[in-house]
Amino acid sequence: MNTLYNYKGFVNSDLSLIKTFLDTAISKLNPYIIDEDKLFDIKVILNELVINGAMHGNCEDLNKKVYLDLILNEDFLKIIVKDEGRGVEFDTSLYDCTKKHCNGRGLVIVEALTDKLILNNNEVIAIKYL
Repeated sequence: MNTLYNYKGFVNSDLSLIKTFLDTAISKLNPYIIDEDKLFDIKVILNELVINGAMHGNCEDLNKKVYLDLILNEDFLKIIVKDEGRGVEFDTSLYDCTKKHCNGRGLVIVEALTDKLILNNNEVIAIKYL
């Protein structure tokens, strides 16, 4: 399968830098992904995963980074987000939105918007079919 677009980058765990970082990564996807709904889903997925990496994985430690790889081919986009934290084990089926303090909402959203979600310690892989 031919790779149409490949992006590799990182951002320090400074929440004020994430929007610009993601805008740069996403801007190059625009010519390849015509479906606005899918592009919106991708933006939400990226936002949730990178912010989760910065906040929960790296505990907003400005010296730690969140790494992003985007691999686009004709059929799907593979999103890989890795932080420098200790990793996460989370079963989205156990998420309870009725609790006042609930963790995992971002991963539940990402799982709903992706076709495949893999949690591998401090790395998350999301596959979105186009």
